[in-house]
Amino acid sequence: MKLQIPENIREITPYPPGKPIEELEREYGISGSIKLASNENPFGPSPAALQAMRSALENLHRYPDGSCYYLNRAVAKHLGVAPEQLVFGNGSNEIIEFLVKAFVKEEDEVITSHPSFLMYQKFVQVRGGRNHVVELKDMHHDLDAIGALVSPATRLIFIDNPNNPTGTLLPWDRLKSFLVKLPDHLIVVLDEAYIDFVDEDQRYDTLSLIDDQQGRCGVVLLRTFSKAYGLAGLRIGFGVMAEAVADCLHKVRQPFNINLIAQHGALAALGDRDFYQQTMRQTAAGKRYLIETLKQLGCTPFPSQTNFFLIDVHVDATILYEAMLRKGVIIRSMKAYGFESYIRINVGTGEENNRFLAALKEALAECGHG
Repeated sequence: MKLQIPENIREITPYPPGKPIEELEREYGISGSIKLASNENPFGPSPAALQAMRSALENLHRYPDGSCYYLNRAVAKHLGVAPEQLVFGNGSNEIIEFLVKAFVKEEDEVITSHPSFLMYQKFVQVRGGRNHVVELKDMHHDLDAIGALVSPATRLIFIDNPNNPTGTLLPWDRLKSFLVKLPDHLIVVLDEAYIDFVDEDQRYDTLSLIDDQQGRCGVVLLRTFSKAYGLAGLRIGFGVMAEAVADCLHKVRQPFNINLIAQHGALAALGDRDFYQQTMRQTAAGKRYLIETLKQLGCTPFPSQTNFFLIDVHVDATILYEAMLRKGVIIRSMKAYGFESYIRINVGTGEENNRFLAALKEALAECGHG
């Protein structure tokens, strides 16, 4: 077979999936491991969401609602926006794909940052667009450098805010002043996957940016049920945008892209505010405890406005990762991002946090820390 593979496809490196926990346990001869490497919510979904999903199983022979009617209206009411301003996706990453499909053609330009979510650039490459990548500055998006790259060919700018993997949030004044300088032929996509975890005194109203488009660029917000609502396995997220942008995205969206179980689970999760608030409190408390204890171990944890954070362990990150893995604790080495001695973890349950700290203390000693 002689495949004629376009150059833009041939040059793509597939997104690197992690191994299942079961396979890692088999390889390393361990059991009962814990995973703190994927920024997941360890407290899981709301009991109300679980019950709603169980009830929905009886209707799996039916197609899901292609418009997400009830979920659409519930989210719209929750956010104070019009239902027509919402587009739902199989994870918020599908909204990213919709945006690139709708607005980017060959040789069009898209600006992203590094490090950030890898799929921004991959979707652009699939379309034959041109990626411009700006390095973070002091762990934040370099808005001045991004603005300097804007040209008549720029169609999209992706900014994950808070950023993954640094956990940093852009100051409100800087973000607003950046947006007003941009021309109205492009769209800025603010990926807010972790917005729920931002400290109360650091929050600002990005929803107000959507309708204020006179003389400047459009703004699209990305949100997800994967993180704060503990529904990562369902793959459901959404975008908030001007109705004209939403109309374009629906033209490239496949019918029935949100499965029936996901719609019922997300709707029930959104309605269980008590469980949501409990998750927020437990996450914040766990983060404070971890950061304080890590300092006592001689590590340097970085402030974060998310449910994860970076840690400078002051030893080779990949060697430490291997040492932790042998102890049944899965973390993320940040060496591939250029951070030689950094790891990243998400906040776990109380038991998981304590196990991580105990394993880290041992692993640091084994790696010659201190």
